[in-house]
Amino acid sequence: QVQLVESGGGLVQTGGSLRLSCAASGRTFSDYAMGWFRQAPGKEREFVAAISWSGLSTYYADSVKGRFTISRDNAKSTVYLQMNSLKPEDTAVYYCAMTSISYYYTGLRFDYWGQGTQVTVSS
Repeated sequence: QVQLVESGGGLVQTGGSLRLSCAASGRTFSDYAMGWFRQAPGKEREFVAAISWSGLSTYYADSVKGRFTISRDNAKSTVYLQMNSLKPEDTAVYYCAMTSISYYYTGLRFDYWGQGTQVTVSS
């Protein structure tokens, strides 16, 4: 079965950086678009970023545009989220997710989810 395992979360000060990783198994990783979502306490899960199967197309929420970068290494079946200039409002559990098609579009359903990794940004 499909497994997505996130890593790289932690505690960082405002303005700092973190790099999240998500290792996938159980499916041909390079066939599918991938995404990152986050959920802060008391809030709904929200879209952060997505990337097409090839890595050539990327998509970002307005709140992270210019600060976060999504990338993928199909040879390693891994997707990354580089987070720079972190703010306290970025504090959340971050989830990796996999679609069942190769390209992302707004509202696309993600079929598989990781267990999440906590990111805490102190002020």
